[in-house]
Amino acid sequence: MLFAALETSTEWCSVALWRDGRVVGAERHAPNRHSELALPMIESLLAKEQCRMEDLDAVAFGAGPGSFTGLRIACGLAQGIAFGRSLPVLGVPTLEALAEECGAPRVAACIDARMREVYYSALERHGSSWREIIPAQCVAPGAAPVPPGEAWVGCGSGFAEYPDFLKGKISFLKAEIHPSAMGVARLAAPRLAAGQGVDAAQAAPLYVRDKVALTMEEQRK
Repeated sequence: MLFAALETSTEWCSVALWRDGRVVGAERHAPNRHSELALPMIESLLAKEQCRMEDLDAVAFGAGPGSFTGLRIACGLAQGIAFGRSLPVLGVPTLEALAEECGAPRVAACIDARMREVYYSALERHGSSWREIIPAQCVAPGAAPVPPGEAWVGCGSGFAEYPDFLKGKISFLKAEIHPSAMGVARLAAPRLAAGQGVDAAQAAPLYVRDKVALTMEEQRK
């Protein structure tokens, strides 16, 4: 199976190719340039692997939560690549991809959501997949539910923005880790093999939060 993966939910533009169990990827720290860079980066990976868009069997993307614009870009590109070829599309939750990138068995995944909130989930590895112990949510750092038990590793930009987030509950911190298309690809592979992909028209971002900006009154406060 050969499929492409995209992850543009943060300031990183990340793409990957999965080919029969082998994954290769490329990424750039490129705020506000995802729409410009993502497709050429995929084309470059395909050329290096001596493949063409026509050879793809599916497309996976980081579904969210994350930057609203970034999520729409990843979903739209996945749909565009898949639509003309009737390829299945699979959205992988961003916080799950972040946990996959972290690699610890228990991960508190946290991305800065701006507006004094974070996207947060606590996940535990089960075999080759992840189980949500605390479901993905957008929450003020001080109001976040505490994960049960011990040995939680914190990762993601939310910890960089709010160093005291879950203080005393995190055994190790990897704030520099970000979700990547390679993590999306690793998680998507068994799901696509199991037939979990959907028609391109059914693919959709996972926003978690509907609000996109603070009001003037909220900004003054």
